[in-house]
Amino acid sequence: MNYCSQCGNAVNLEIPPQDNKPRHVCSHCGAIHYQNPKPVVGCLPELDGRLLLCRRAIEPRYGLWTLPAGFMETGETVQAGAARETLEESGATVEVNHLYAMFSLPHVSQIYLLFRSRVIAQDTLPGNESLEIGFFNEKDLPWSNLAFPVIRETLWLYWRDYAHGAFNLHTGNIIRTSGQLRRYRVHLYS
Repeated sequence: MNYCSQCGNAVNLEIPPQDNKPRHVCSHCGAIHYQNPKPVVGCLPELDGRLLLCRRAIEPRYGLWTLPAGFMETGETVQAGAARETLEESGATVEVNHLYAMFSLPHVSQIYLLFRSRVIAQDTLPGNESLEIGFFNEKDLPWSNLAFPVIRETLWLYWRDYAHGAFNLHTGNIIRTSGQLRRYRVHLYS
């Protein structure tokens, strides 16, 4: 951030009085600009024992597979955002059920909220952000071509729960441990 959204003047990165973290502070009006994690909402769309995945048509991770998910919009609930993202990316209308996984990704300032959902209608074409869509069971899933560690972890948990016939809420953190090598450490709290 270079300029204040309140008055347009320059901002400085400093620790404001009675705070303990560096913030962008306007040098003119004194406005403090807080930056907070962004919620990412999405679905695990289920149909006949398979999950719907989308192959990304955008960066990052162009061409790799993911669950339909994206940033929440202002004024929507997490469930509505998850359903909207699923429709936009896959053409699928879903009935959003319960929260399945919640992961903190501090290295990218995101919080993932992924819901189990049931596909109730499916268009034949994916949305603009997807090259293609597919329904996968566990053995046919493109494990080596998944876009993000949070998706890989969520899918692993899902198929483990599926095999046991009981789905629990899973929470945890995915921590990047090595910059260029993209290694991650997962902490589960479920």
